[in-house]
Amino acid sequence: MTATDRSIELISAAAQAAADKLAHDIIAYDVSDVLSITDAFLLASAPNDRQVKSIVDEIEERLSKELGTKPVRREGDREARWVLLDYVDIVVHVQHSEERVFYALERLWKDCPELELPEDAKATRGKAAEHAKLRAEEDTADFGGLR
Repeated sequence: MTATDRSIELISAAAQAAADKLAHDIIAYDVSDVLSITDAFLLASAPNDRQVKSIVDEIEERLSKELGTKPVRREGDREARWVLLDYVDIVVHVQHSEERVFYALERLWKDCPELELPEDAKATRGKAAEHAKLRAEEDTADFGGLR
């Protein structure tokens, strides 16, 4: 089995929405062969809770407006560290960068085929590492009394 056209349409719209809100490391997997509950997973991350929430809100709004669908379940809202949107055909995971590294969902699904994403979404790959490096440099500068 492979992801349906509907799943791919949802993944594409969700990935574009996430990219528009500056999500990091957007990736999607076709999990239809290993899971019976959904066709595809979309993973995205952000460096802070507020941005996680903003990305989630944009995905929800875009899928509702453009594709007429709402999630059947939304979890993790209160802390905004890892928000899950379940659209049945797809499941979207938007994680705080720290949770993304800690839980490493990519490791679980690395044997599943990656789904093609819009160029804007593909361009986000490596952004989390870039951001972490900048933060570390800023912290070092702060600690060294350079500021």
